[in-house]
Amino acid sequence: MTGLDTSARFADPDAAYRAIIEAHRGLTESESADLNAALVLILANQIGDMAVLREALALAHTTISQSQKE
Repeated sequence: MTGLDTSARFADPDAAYRAIIEAHRGLTESESADLNAALVLILANQIGDMAVLREALALAHTTISQSQKE
């Protein structure tokens, strides 16, 4: 894994987190899932690099697997 930058990139990560949470406010569970899917596709297009996208997907899978074990 070499293309994925996992260092903190936001000047205010808490504000970024709040913006994501706020975007879900008032949505149904289905609408929230649709928002997540649309956001993933938009950001994947922004990345524009299949190797980095695959690396990010692998990291996301690892993160979920680890959190389920806790």
